[in-house]
Amino acid sequence: MIRMFRYLVLAVLAIVLVTIALANRDAVTVQMLPANIAAFAGQQWEITLPLYAVMFGGIIAGILIGFVWEWVREHKHRAVASSRTKEVARLERELAVMRDTKPEQQDDVLALLDRRKAG
Repeated sequence: MIRMFRYLVLAVLAIVLVTIALANRDAVTVQMLPANIAAFAGQQWEITLPLYAVMFGGIIAGILIGFVWEWVREHKHRAVASSRTKEVARLERELAVMRDTKPEQQDDVLALLDRRKAG
């Protein structure tokens, strides 16, 4: 059921995107710099693309910038999680060592209780 719903959503999305692309096929010129700055710099970079390619490229660029922004923003949380994971592993190793070693000298009260249980 969920798989069919997912395919239905993808099909509707594909139809919408194709419709947008067909409606915006006219060519537009995309310039890197405004005319005044390009004249001052001596270079004019421009490319002619269909409008839908510019629109979809802008959407993809925005999504990528958002992903990178969130990845950088969440770096501190990943660093804290990593350090705590290392600390937990260290404490688990320490606990395992403490469980494996028997104390050589017992407390007097504990020794009396052990004798009582044994005998």
